[in-house]
Amino acid sequence: MLKTLPRAAMLVLAGLALAACSTTDQTQSQLAYAPTPPPTDPRIGQMYGAVEDNGWQIPAVDPAQMDPRNIRQVVDYATDEPIGTVVVDPHARFLYLVMENGKAMRYGVGVGKAGLEFTGEGLIARKAAWPRWTPTQDMIKREPEKYGGELRDGMKGGIENPLGARALYLFKGGRDTLYRIHGTNQEWSIGQAVSSGCIRMLNQDVIDLNQRVPPQTRIVVLGPDGRPQTNAAGETS
Repeated sequence: MLKTLPRAAMLVLAGLALAACSTTDQTQSQLAYAPTPPPTDPRIGQMYGAVEDNGWQIPAVDPAQMDPRNIRQVVDYATDEPIGTVVVDPHARFLYLVMENGKAMRYGVGVGKAGLEFTGEGLIARKAAWPRWTPTQDMIKREPEKYGGELRDGMKGGIENPLGARALYLFKGGRDTLYRIHGTNQEWSIGQAVSSGCIRMLNQDVIDLNQRVPPQTRIVVLGPDGRPQTNAAGETS
């Protein structure tokens, strides 16, 4: 014959059972709501790893700083521009290299103030690896304490140089427009409006673009309406 437990013992056991349930439920709840880090896009590691170039070590891109939309990729692109044309859309912050069959290689870019001051078309008349950088007279006048000293005469090429690993120079009518497509190590700035420079690309991307486009490649810079601006004579400005 089963013996009935004393009432006090039954209360103790019930309390332990409730405590056990409470602990289990809390642990499961914590596990269920623990934040899961977003997956890393494998393309970042494949295309934006560390690179040694001409004796300079380009660091790998931090995946946490890279928006997947800015990864170099082939996209559908409807345009009347011929194959091989470079099209810069500074307002959408993309650069396109027109390919066949309605496709283009698209790169994310950061756009400085100078990158918004030119629209129209020209030619990439010069390409340079690890180019020397010299501040403009406007930059010296605007920030003499920063650019009026040793930097007045320029900075030799290197990993700290604002032009990065490559620079492509836009000429129009045989004259330098001062419009530059250049590299940067500041991955956070890609896809953003930045305070200085023209069109900046990740160093890995500007090296890739530089390899794809020969000198005298046609370049078109779009205005806010997505088209090159034209003057009264119907010519692109």
